[in-house]
Amino acid sequence: MLDVAVDIRENSPTFGQHITIEISGDNKRQLYVPRGFAHGFVVLQNDTIFNYKCDNFYNKESERGIIYNDLTLNIDWQLNQKQILVSEKDSILPSFNNAELW
Repeated sequence: MLDVAVDIRENSPTFGQHITIEISGDNKRQLYVPRGFAHGFVVLQNDTIFNYKCDNFYNKESERGIIYNDLTLNIDWQLNQKQILVSEKDSILPSFNNAELW
C-alpha cells in the first residue's frame, strides 16, 4: 500500500508538503502520522489487509478531508486514474486550498 501524510499545520515551514511511503509485508515499514497531518492511503494490489491505530475515539463531526487528486498537492498515487476506486464520501471532498483543515 501507499501511505501519505500531508502537513496541514498552517504555521509550519512544511505546510502543504507531503510524504509518501510504500508499506508491504516484505518491507515491514510503518508510518506514524502525528496530529496536524492529513492521512490517506491506497492499496496497490488486491487482497491487501491494512490496520491502523488512532489516538482517540471516532467522532464523525470532526471529520475533515482533502480530495485525493488535488492539483496543489500533486500526490503520485502510483496508480492509473481508472484504477482508483474512491468512496462517495471521499469523492466530494474539497481541494487543499478550500479545505477546512483544523
